Amino acid sequence: MPDGTTGTGIGAAVKRVEDFRFLTGKGNYTDDINRPGQSFAYILRSPHAHAKITSIDSSAAKAAAGVLAVFTGEDMQVGSLPCGWQIHSKDGSPMLEPEHPPLAKGKVRYVGDQVAVVIADTYSQAKDAAESIVVNYEVLPAAVSMSDALTDKSLVHDDIGSNLCFDWEIGDEAAVDEAMSKAAHITKIDLVNNRLVPNAMEPRAAVGEFDAATGEYTLYTTSQNPHVIRLLMGAFVLSIPEHKLRVVAPDVGGGFGSKIYHYAEEAIVTWAAPKIGRPIKWVADRSEAFISDAHGRDQINHAELALDANGKFLALKVQTQANMGAYLSTFAPCVPTYLSATLLAGTYTTPAIHANVKAIFTNTVPVDAYRGAGRPESTYLIERIVDQAARETGIDKVEIRRRNFIPADAFPYQTPVALQYDSGDYEATLSSATKLADVAGFAARKAEAASRGKLRGMGYSTYLEACGIAPSAVVGSLGARAGLYESAEVRVHPTGSVTVFTGTHSHGQGHETTFAQLVSDRLGLPMENIEISHGDTNKVQFGMGTYGSRSLAVGGEALIRAVDKIIDKAKKIAAHVLEASADDIEFKDGNFTVAGTDRSMAFGEVALTAYVPHNFPHDELEPGLDEKAFYDPANFTYPGGCHICEVEIDPETGVTEVIKFTAVDDVGRVINPMIVEGQVHGGVAQGIGQALLEYAAYDENGQLVTGSFMDYTMPRADNFPKFDVTTEGTLCTHNTLGVKGVGEVGAIGSPPAVINAVIDALWDRGVRDMSMPATPEKVWSALQAAE
Repeated sequence: MPDGTTGTGIGAAVKRVEDFRFLTGKGNYTDDINRPGQSFAYILRSPHAHAKITSIDSSAAKAAAGVLAVFTGEDMQVGSLPCGWQIHSKDGSPMLEPEHPPLAKGKVRYVGDQVAVVIADTYSQAKDAAESIVVNYEVLPAAVSMSDALTDKSLVHDDIGSNLCFDWEIGDEAAVDEAMSKAAHITKIDLVNNRLVPNAMEPRAAVGEFDAATGEYTLYTTSQNPHVIRLLMGAFVLSIPEHKLRVVAPDVGGGFGSKIYHYAEEAIVTWAAPKIGRPIKWVADRSEAFISDAHGRDQINHAELALDANGKFLALKVQTQANMGAYLSTFAPCVPTYLSATLLAGTYTTPAIHANVKAIFTNTVPVDAYRGAGRPESTYLIERIVDQAARETGIDKVEIRRRNFIPADAFPYQTPVALQYDSGDYEATLSSATKLADVAGFAARKAEAASRGKLRGMGYSTYLEACGIAPSAVVGSLGARAGLYESAEVRVHPTGSVTVFTGTHSHGQGHETTFAQLVSDRLGLPMENIEISHGDTNKVQFGMGTYGSRSLAVGGEALIRAVDKIIDKAKKIAAHVLEASADDIEFKDGNFTVAGTDRSMAFGEVALTAYVPHNFPHDELEPGLDEKAFYDPANFTYPGGCHICEVEIDPETGVTEVIKFTAVDDVGRVINPMIVEGQVHGGVAQGIGQALLEYAAYDENGQLVTGSFMDYTMPRADNFPKFDVTTEGTLCTHNTLGVKGVGEVGAIGSPPAVINAVIDALWDRGVRDMSMPATPEKVWSALQAAE
């Protein structure tokens, strides 16, 4: 394999080929798509968090200029928006799963709930007409907080009788309790993982179209997984046969998880298109996105960590309340359970773990996966309680981690919460990070900051992630309602160029570069001869999309398997032409050679022969060179690493400045180091945003008071220092590429590192805790209270 200094194969820092069209304004996003005869939709949304709809008068809107139709929930008699994962409570009962109509029927359950859709010749006409719709509401008390919702005084869904969606557990509670009873020390902590609004650069959009001549529907949408949208919307909501429904996800300007799910607007415009006989376009504005995109995080945790007299971890007990919002979004139930609680071992050898998760309905925007999806929540809990245990026991924060690390020679390692890690070296990433962060020189830097009246702190996070979610049989037994394999097709054209069709979807990850590198490396072709196609269900055979850092570990492996099938068939073709045994054909650097001879054929010659099979043995070889592969992983992959954050706080204002951030990540084999670095940078930026700035806040009436960038503080360039990013890798043992995944690691490892650094800076001033986000007001108030 290339060493990464030259060439375009595995390990080379190839510039992203897709960036040219983005940087020159030639990207093709959903809002760029305009169909002949197109109309526009405006969604009228609930201004109340909880209310009965007693009547809707849309007569004035229907009569307004340019209006083609107005539809309400009573008009749209279709199926419920489905949930893709079922959880069972610890008593064996299935989770409560209320109906989720695309347009509200009889009741609204959060501010932003869809009440009606107005379709007109122009967007302005649709929006103006919507203002004339008269909706009479009987406002009801809102269950905004999880504590309020647990009283069941105000039911979000009357028909299911409770706001408790499920009460789930994992681990051995008896073993944990026994260990706790024998512990030399028990550390306890209460944490809030703040609710976040995703805010991708491109807001969600959808264009629905119907061809009356063929009976075919087309949906253009901002989606991370078009095949899953086709499956969920076609089969469960609109009852459209899959072969009559095409879903196209063109260029997508960021997703971070928020564009995984099937949303109501996609179903609305697709359903309405044949009703009016014209294509329908809907595009969210930013304010609308705040109250209609699924939010992330929003958990409350209580944790207890038992240690022996030497600081070895004995047991961990966790109680979690997880906010589901008003409805179950597509993957929401698995986030606090199988994507979070199963990671509570982290990088440590804690022998006994028990977690109890209560999922709760509230009158707020539905919550689902957001970059990391459960893994940031578990990592934040573990790394915060480990830091607190170090302080309480007097053990150095680095030393306590080292004492409890899973040794590098202990893999495969079975955790007490279901997962088995295949590889890792946590000591290596920690050692590299402490050197890169110059931990040895921190005391001097802290003293220098103090001379300027500033408080300096350093925080650690030695995290672990499970990604490339799999295997299908396992997740199916745990409640997944879909397989989690991936597919690829490699089509070699007669002239030797290649088109790859992948079921993954790129929305910033650089698939068109990385996947082309894989093919270039394997087939010895220049990258300009390789095209990557994705996002169109009429082109790609099938796929499960991109999320959970799965594209390379799952989709890339499917691609490699399809390429290997191409090579196997090409060897047979070459063997026939060269009059040799296929077993004697060697393939290297794009050439097929008879072993021990100078007889050879270039890849392009073999490709042409495949499509001009004049003297083929057709009973043995089919014409053409086009192969497909599906890959269902044997296990998750397990990236890990060490993040170290150094902050400086101005005690007069409470302003926290991140001075330096060091990330050393084990992501397995690195295909493109430049893309890996960029992915880590982006994830760390989001993690710093959560730790210091971002928070979706509701008032007691269920109004989102941080509903715009005026109040919801997004991180900016001046919030970030220079990032020191590097990798220290061990290979994944169950895919041939040895890759693990990188898209989420920055957002997983960084929040606890930042908050641990903030607490470290404030510790000598008497501050013992700090919740996210550590805003200037919150830091300043904590300092005042500690005096």
